[in-house]
Amino acid sequence: MVGTPDAALERAELREKTGCVAAVRNVSFEVLPGEVFVVMGLSGSGKSTLVRTLIRLIEPTAGEISIGGRDVRAAGAAELRDLRRNDVAMIFQHFGLLAHRRVIDNVAFGLEIRGMPKSERLSRAREVLRVVGLEDAADQFPDQLSGGMQQRVGVARAFAGNPKVMLYDEPFSALDPLIRRDMQDEVCRLQVETGQTMVFITHDLSEALRLGDRIAIMRDGAIVQLGTPEEVVGAPADEYVENFVRDVPRSQVLTLRWVMRDPEPGEALDGPRLDVGTIVRNAIPALAGSERPVLAVDDDRVVGVVDRVSVLEAIAGEGG
Repeated sequence: MVGTPDAALERAELREKTGCVAAVRNVSFEVLPGEVFVVMGLSGSGKSTLVRTLIRLIEPTAGEISIGGRDVRAAGAAELRDLRRNDVAMIFQHFGLLAHRRVIDNVAFGLEIRGMPKSERLSRAREVLRVVGLEDAADQFPDQLSGGMQQRVGVARAFAGNPKVMLYDEPFSALDPLIRRDMQDEVCRLQVETGQTMVFITHDLSEALRLGDRIAIMRDGAIVQLGTPEEVVGAPADEYVENFVRDVPRSQVLTLRWVMRDPEPGEALDGPRLDVGTIVRNAIPALAGSERPVLAVDDDRVVGVVDRVSVLEAIAGEGG
């Protein structure tokens, strides 16, 4: 189908004509080292297929995939195994823990597959369990743990091999809301501590906004918008994205650069100074405590003025 006129058909037309579904097509993106890159979309949008093609759990029919300079599509079986064992780790929604093995043995399993000596792999497993706060559960079995704790074991197992890239395929969607938030906090903390590159798949916009340095929104196998959280919320690319972000509290996402205005002629620039990257909500105390507008600064240079009207308009826009 690739390279034929059928490739240009809409998804529904293609399925009707050929019986095939183009799960992902014409998708291109680059993830920066140390970045948390979130791919978000509704069920059937192609997001999980996309992340699985990155390490060829699903074979792509066309295109290029490069991870750390390695050509993934050209990799042979041995090189692909090496990539999955050493460079990339994946965490799924279903934890996949080995019920007959202790927690510490589950965490060390990937290292065992690599051939690491037992004393070394158990030492590394204990170290990672301390990082995720489960050192006291090392000798327990998975069925003795809560769902959130089991997922932490899954995260620890992935981190144990010290991969360059972490792939998360909706790992927290089956967890209770409070546990889910705790796990999101855990991901944020681990990313700060380790600096690892992460690709995170989710259907939850609040999760995407909370975790992502950048967000790619998918629909029908294509990316319809790619940008920072404030770009997605502040300037939705189309009606589909606009409907997604309609109920997002804008004052908790947008920064001063989105609500500032140019100084008026002769306007006194003696108000409180805040970095232009300050979240609007965090600027409210400074505005409330001063008779003067807030000055948005970038490297000590005033780049705009934020007054109460600007902030009220931003807040009034919340909820559509």
